[in-house]
Amino acid sequence: MSQFDKLLQRIRTLDKNMRFEELRKVLEHFGYEMRGPSKGSSHMTFRKPGSAPITIPHHNKIDRVYVEMVREVVESEDHYEETGREDN
Repeated sequence: MSQFDKLLQRIRTLDKNMRFEELRKVLEHFGYEMRGPSKGSSHMTFRKPGSAPITIPHHNKIDRVYVEMVREVVESEDHYEETGREDN
């Protein structure tokens, strides 16, 4: 199992020790682009055409709710790869 696969597994199990850079790596792998804050915020926004934006604070330790948001992306990408289409 590759390191990236292990990272995806940690997200699927909602590992409580996830770091911002790990979530960033996964989101960028799935085509999201990170945009920095406009004014003094520590929150980064990830955008992908056709998908809702995801905002995550740029902290070392990430709260579970943000890992859950990334897990939804991973699961939807898994579903897309399995079926070859999006459900609308």
